[in-house]
Amino acid sequence: MKWLLLAAILICLTYSFPIDNWEEDPEFKGNFCEGDMDLTEEEERELFAEAESRNAVMGKSRRWPNKTLRYRISRSIDKEHKDHIIYAMNVIQNVSCIKFERAKAGDDAYVHVTGNPTGCHSRVGYQHSVQQLNLEKFPINSGCYRTASIVHEFLHALGFLHQQSAPNRDKYVKIVPENIVVGLRHNFRKYSKSLVTDFGIEYDYGSVMHYGPYAFSRNGKKTIIRLDEEDDKVVMGQRMGLSMKDISS
Repeated sequence: MKWLLLAAILICLTYSFPIDNWEEDPEFKGNFCEGDMDLTEEEERELFAEAESRNAVMGKSRRWPNKTLRYRISRSIDKEHKDHIIYAMNVIQNVSCIKFERAKAGDDAYVHVTGNPTGCHSRVGYQHSVQQLNLEKFPINSGCYRTASIVHEFLHALGFLHQQSAPNRDKYVKIVPENIVVGLRHNFRKYSKSLVTDFGIEYDYGSVMHYGPYAFSRNGKKTIIRLDEEDDKVVMGQRMGLSMKDISS
């Protein structure tokens, strides 16, 4: 189960294992909300607010028109890495109703894929303007260039959020505050019930949008413990590809 902004479009989403030391994972390098979600202060307040205090900042206007994400890849990114980005977009497109198209001259709203040394991160949902999705350069199939990491960031751009912050997550995982780095516990807040939807798909430990069990750990101990041990064969935090539940959504 992925949690998607009500504004975003339902898409269907393929398994690298989570990086053992979360501090070495480029998804956490940029110090954005929950590691890689580039939100404005207003968007962040709304995402974690109760329904009665929300406004429309993250409402229907965040849908990509015609279910089509337009993109432009920075000229600084070499052909090998550019081709791998396009491959990852096709992974999404081939199992969903979403289309990816190169931005044309005159387009003023699209995803600009950059390669700055700031890890992997993205704006969330359609921004009505040029919005950044950053993939720091790594060898193909490592770091930000794991196929599923690219998929993960483009899902953010489409409006998808992290699984472990779902409003109902306490039925499926236990968050261990004492093991979380002081000052980073805010990354484990739950989303507003009225702002996200799971489209009726059961919680998914194996989702490409789920944290690994040691995310933001200060002592090498787990910060996220699964409560359903019968599902322990599923790798939490995997970045090998889309899970079956990712695809079924």
